[in-house]
Amino acid sequence: MSIRIYGNRAIATLPGDRTRPTPSRVRESLFDIWRGKIAGSRWLDICAGSGSMGAEALCRGVTSAVAIEQFGRACQIIETNWQKVKRDEQTIRVLRGDAKRSLAMLAGASFDLIYFDPPYASSLYQPVLEAIVQFDLLTDDGEIAVEHDRDRDDIPLQTIPLTSTDSHPKPDRSSSKRLESHRTKVYGRTAISFFRYAHH
Repeated sequence: MSIRIYGNRAIATLPGDRTRPTPSRVRESLFDIWRGKIAGSRWLDICAGSGSMGAEALCRGVTSAVAIEQFGRACQIIETNWQKVKRDEQTIRVLRGDAKRSLAMLAGASFDLIYFDPPYASSLYQPVLEAIVQFDLLTDDGEIAVEHDRDRDDIPLQTIPLTSTDSHPKPDRSSSKRLESHRTKVYGRTAISFFRYAHH
């Protein structure tokens, strides 16, 4: 199976719902919203599926793209798709594994744009957003787009505090940061909520 992305380029997708590509209308809308931010940015794709969002980001000029995906076959598809569209100066990396553990492996890196699209019924939303803050993965002016079912009532749309299970947490730059949702766009059954750091 295949879908077409920016520039009418065909990329591969896996059959079935396991990697559920983001609908083309949603994908086009997101890149329209982020139009002025894509070129030259660093992109992180969490629960990347077949990598269609990252492939389009590469086509539109990000300097680097990192994918996190648990399903091994999907990781192979992401690698193939991204190699197909990337330019020589762009860097790509595909991490196979659990989202939270993979985010810990990225500690020390920073991303301008993060796209997070877990299975709609998953319980990953809050833990992953907290991990992004904990490991300081979002740049100060960066933004996260979270795809979810429009009717889920437990998506953390208010400020996300960093919760620590360590009674003596090490001081770091992320300890005073908070994420907040500042808008949500709805496309049929699909919604995208946008998060950024709260600036006081």
